[in-house]
Amino acid sequence: MIASRLQNIREQLLPGVTLVAVSKTRSSDEIMEAYNAGQRVFGENRAQEMAAKFEELPKDIQWHIIGHLQRNKVKFIAPFVHLVHSVDSFRLLKEINKEAAHHNRTIPVLLQYHIAREDSKYGLKEPVPSFLTDGSMDAVKNVEICGVMGMATFTDDEALIREEFRKLRGIFEQLKQGVMCGNEAFREISMGMSADFLLAQHEGSTMVRVGSDIFGERNYT
Repeated sequence: MIASRLQNIREQLLPGVTLVAVSKTRSSDEIMEAYNAGQRVFGENRAQEMAAKFEELPKDIQWHIIGHLQRNKVKFIAPFVHLVHSVDSFRLLKEINKEAAHHNRTIPVLLQYHIAREDSKYGLKEPVPSFLTDGSMDAVKNVEICGVMGMATFTDDEALIREEFRKLRGIFEQLKQGVMCGNEAFREISMGMSADFLLAQHEGSTMVRVGSDIFGERNYT
């Protein structure tokens, strides 16, 4: 079932859109079913869960952390994480930089923006946060900002969802033409999940995060 669902999602993706299979709470067997169907990019919410799966599963998997990342958990994923989607403060960026330097690597990250109506969601509020313009980035040489991420409001209102996705695309373009001008690595817009990834990719998403449409609904009991 996972393989067939995965194929169905792939057939709906526009060219150039990366599928991140959201594997949080999923077993290694479920992840391996997707892996054996050709999926190599997986997204996790919790650093320690991701670290445990990294140890157990094939090493050519690209692990993305997509959930809110606490600074004291960065150390668990710094040796191997492929992309951090959820940088929402300079303090977190500094911690990622510190751990990346400790492991002699550069960690790619996305800046997470708050675009939804729900206050419960995390993210930067200012399109151009001060740390991008005040020289602070000179001190963080072991991170590379590769784009932006955001989550739309959980709603059936497609017009609102499109509006929020367009807001994130606008922030991306503002940064691309401004402080990120000339940075070839700055090219990713991570937006869209199982319920709204079709809308997201038509609004410019380059990376969609899909879980339940691949693995089925989670069992919370």
